[in-house]
Amino acid sequence: MALTHLGLKFDYETEQDPRKAPKGKLPYLIIDGERIADSELIFERLNTMTQGKLYAGLTPEDKATGVAFSRLAEDHLYWMGVASRWLDDKWYPNIVSGFFGFVPGWFRSIAANGARKTIVQTYDLHGLGRHTFEEQKGFAKRVLQAIADIVCTKNYIVGGALPLSILWSRVCCQVLWTINLPPGWAISLMGILALGNIWNVSKMKSVSQANRFAPDNLTL
Repeated sequence: MALTHLGLKFDYETEQDPRKAPKGKLPYLIIDGERIADSELIFERLNTMTQGKLYAGLTPEDKATGVAFSRLAEDHLYWMGVASRWLDDKWYPNIVSGFFGFVPGWFRSIAANGARKTIVQTYDLHGLGRHTFEEQKGFAKRVLQAIADIVCTKNYIVGGALPLSILWSRVCCQVLWTINLPPGWAISLMGILALGNIWNVSKMKSVSQANRFAPDNLTL
């Protein structure tokens, strides 16, 4: 979305395996052969190469709000979305079939369980994994309420401007995006909040739809 917002031409391709990406993270951007990973670093590079066009018009307060909400998305909501899939015993079979369906049957469960063990350890080190399930849902609800409180009064998270809302919409789509699969608890919670008019989905609809098929590997 940032590239489109800036009017830059680009080619893209989808990369399913983050291990092939720089730093093991998706998405990443390739500019003149240089591979740049991490959304924030990508935005900073795009802002620099366009002489500040990406963040043009944002006040210091807008930028501060954007940074704070970006951290909330990347370091909090995202991990609860991961946990709602990988660590929920009822949803976990979808992980096995969806992520490891290509692995031979005799080795599939071993590979999936090994990856799940890593997720458990990472979630615990993060700190969220040390809370009860109900406490985690409380955290998620308050995060989503924070989105609601700002999006319901503005078209975007930062003062009616697009750039710093892009990351948020992408993270939300990563949490929500489950093709032909039942919802995890984080997705269900989002649905409950939306039905209760707590989260004004219509304000984020255009941003989210644009991110729904966001590519993971971009080349300028």
